[in-house]
Parts: sequence; structure tokens; C-alpha cells
Amino acid sequence: MDYLITAYDYFRPGGWIMVLLVLISIWMWSLIFERLARFRNLEKSDVDRDEAVRLVSRKGCGESSEGVCHPVIRRFLAARTGNSELDRRLLDYHAMRQRPQLSRFLATIAILAATAPLLGLLGTVTGMVTTFDVISLFGTGNAKALSGGISKALVTTQSGLLVGIPGLFMSRLLTRRAQALERRLTEIIIVLKQVV
Repeated sequence: MDYLITAYDYFRPGGWIMVLLVLISIWMWSLIFERLARFRNLEKSDVDRDEAVRLVSRKGCGESSEGVCHPVIRRFLAARTGNSELDRRLLDYHAMRQRPQLSRFLATIAILAATAPLLGLLGTVTGMVTTFDVISLFGTGNAKALSGGISKALVTTQSGLLVGIPGLFMSRLLTRRAQALERRLTEIIIVLKQVV
């Protein structure tokens, strides 16, 4: 219970900006955890190059495995025509349909991570405006009155950076993992085009 009281005392000076920062943080981290789990499942349950060639050669996918390449192969085998040129284009088409699934939510994560420090800066500006309003009314002699605006400025800045910096780091990490999965998909599609 003391933890909640301490958290409330920390967030209270920031006002409505802290509410926005908390909501952005929850939204961003839920998307990050979803992407981490999704990429882990895609990497864990995917087929390698030799397995992909074997699946296309025997014209059957067997069990319904998920991964980056397996759904592409499954859709390709369902639509396969027997015409080599058309089949190569079908492979490209199904790979193209799979690629947006890899970059899903990555732009949203990056935008949320970049927005958090800007909200912190907004809190800094509003806190300093509050401080200057107090100075204009009471002068600089009342330190307790000045501390409210300064506290708002510092708490929101700190919170915006605490949300934004790890978010940007995770955004870059997830983008690199998505690019690695795309490269893997491209490599397997190139190999399969030679087999088809």
C-alpha cells in the first residue's frame, strides 16, 4: 500500500501530463511485449531452407506450423499452378502478403516512444509558466510556492525520458528483428524459386 501512496505522490505534481505519460507507457509496452512474443514464436516454429525445399518438393505442408515462411509455403502450395513463371510470381505475392505482419505495430511503438519526451517537455514548459506566474504574484521570497511549478517541470521531464529512452531502444531492437525475419523470408523465397 505504501508503494501506491509513493507513486501517487510522485505522479501528482505532473497533473494531466503524467496521466498521458502513464497511458502512453502502458500502450507502448503492451505492443512491445506482443511483438517480442510474436517474433519469438515466429523464429522458434519456422522452417529452415532445407525443410522449405522438402515441403515444396513433396507438395504438402503436413502439420499447421506457424512461422515466417511456413504460411507462405502453405498458401503457395494451395494456389500452385504448375506453370514455373506463374508459380514464381505466386511465391513473390504470398511473401509480399506476409511482410506487413512482420512490421506490424513497429511504427506505433516508435511514435509512442518519441512522443513521451515531447510530453515531458510540455510538462517542463507548463511547470515553468506556473513558476513564473507565482513569481509575478508573490515575488521570489516564497520558496514553497515556487516549488510546485518546478516540481511539475522536473517530474514530467524525468518521466517523459524514462518512458521514451527505453521505448526507442526497444523500437530499434524490434525493427532489427523484423528485418532479420524479412531477410530470412527473402532468402527462402529465392531458394524456392529455383526449385519451382
